[in-house]
Amino acid sequence: MISFVGSMRGASLPRRSWYGIAGAALLIAAGAIHLDLYLTGYNSIPTIGPLFLLQIITAYLLAITIPLTGLRLAYLAGAGFGLATLGGYLLSLKVGLFGFTEVRTTAGIIAAIIDVAIFAVLGCGAISGLGLGRRLIPAISAVSAVALVLTIVFVASPKTPPAVATGGGGGQTLDARTIAGKDLLTNASGLTLYTFVPDSVNKSVCYGDCATYWPPVPGNMSAGPGVTGKIGTITRTDGTSQATYDGRRLYTYIGDHSPGQDGGNNINLNGGVWHVVVVGSG
Repeated sequence: MISFVGSMRGASLPRRSWYGIAGAALLIAAGAIHLDLYLTGYNSIPTIGPLFLLQIITAYLLAITIPLTGLRLAYLAGAGFGLATLGGYLLSLKVGLFGFTEVRTTAGIIAAIIDVAIFAVLGCGAISGLGLGRRLIPAISAVSAVALVLTIVFVASPKTPPAVATGGGGGQTLDARTIAGKDLLTNASGLTLYTFVPDSVNKSVCYGDCATYWPPVPGNMSAGPGVTGKIGTITRTDGTSQATYDGRRLYTYIGDHSPGQDGGNNINLNGGVWHVVVVGSG
């Protein structure tokens, strides 16, 4: 019987074990997905950006350490990493995390499935060769199955984006509200409105996943008190209408959950930079 101390040193595990190689490959895949997301916009999101960078570095370090050393502690760390990363994704998808709300994307779903596989493979690798190893495999399988079911449930029912509500009694207005010391354009519910730098006057480039993060403001709006710019309506390629302000298309941000928030300002996400709309005073 191998002692617990000896097992923690990885004495019973080959340095190039199949579990380690498979786990390292999965970690590299997860790191690559998060690196792509980080470089294409997540790096500009407060708190979430640094966490993504830490996540990427950790994934690659574990991918090197696990097959190179064969340490059970490294396997356990990798399994825990997979589970923790999955938990963070599901939390941000369902309730939001550090003020950021994730949306359902293909990259996110693939990364979540990889996280479950990381836990399953490295969890099995951590107990491989132990006396109780065979008895613990069902437990790892059960946790993996629960994690996969939760992923399916959360992906199927993500957090509902904030409604782009308008004024009552049939009136649809855009208003001016003071947020962070500036008079910003908002919808009638007080949610801050944004413009997308890559948009042109006659064309929007925010569709698909982008429009899920940044719901377009519906057209046919009127100016509320303090709004001095020109409000118009443009038809999108999907046939829906979108409000404009001085020719710029308007959006809300899924990360803003209540009036007075401007979490999307100056974020470089979904292919370009987003800005709040400062309203003139007369």
